[in-house]
Amino acid sequence: MKRLFVLASCFLLTSSLLAAVRSKDVAFKSGDETVHGILYLPDGAGPHPAIVVIHEWWGLVPWVKEQAANLAAQGYVTLAVDLYRGKSTTDPEVAHELMRGLPQDRGVRDLVSAVNYLKTLKSVDPNRLGAVGWCMGGGFAAAFAVADPDLKAVAINYGSLPTDPASLGMIHAAILGNFGALDQGITPQDVNDFASAMRSMGKQVNVKIYPDAGHAFENPNNKNGYRAADTRDAMERMRVFFRQNLQG
Repeated sequence: MKRLFVLASCFLLTSSLLAAVRSKDVAFKSGDETVHGILYLPDGAGPHPAIVVIHEWWGLVPWVKEQAANLAAQGYVTLAVDLYRGKSTTDPEVAHELMRGLPQDRGVRDLVSAVNYLKTLKSVDPNRLGAVGWCMGGGFAAAFAVADPDLKAVAINYGSLPTDPASLGMIHAAILGNFGALDQGITPQDVNDFASAMRSMGKQVNVKIYPDAGHAFENPNNKNGYRAADTRDAMERMRVFFRQNLQG
């Protein structure tokens, strides 16, 4: 009974915080192009820490928007960036083609432009900036950490990892990683090698490999691979990570 009361209280608190979150469509320049995204604003004038939210290969779908809103409810200005220029899908074959059609350099440029846009907002503290991504977005989060020395905290969820020592040396952000041991694309060896290399350089890195999880285990739309308990743990790890590194 006590546990049910606590869970109900947490649900009501989260619901009230989400109700205070405001969102709006925004646009900003990335090179000669215009990029769109959804900006989520927490309650209060700020300035708040800010997090760039990077979507999976599906595009800027409702689940990613939900993650951005949840982070905003925790006190962050969040910007969910549309790397696909308005396209999204639920078809894996289409998602694969969309991902293949996104040049790595353009995607990273869009993310750097997104954080530069956030720095112009009065509601944002430009000294407390972070990023989070899943799947394809997790790989872009890692590349973003290499490209932008102003990032303070980056969470990588089952995304591809840099291996080049020169690239690793350019990472200034604290890194959190959540990975599945059954992932065929990003293996436990890949994760451990990345973490070891980062630590050898004195970088701040915290990775966890979930033994019964595969790729995309945090997304409930992944009907055969979703792991609810592992997801709750990964989300809590991210909540604590961002609080410690962006909120102090």
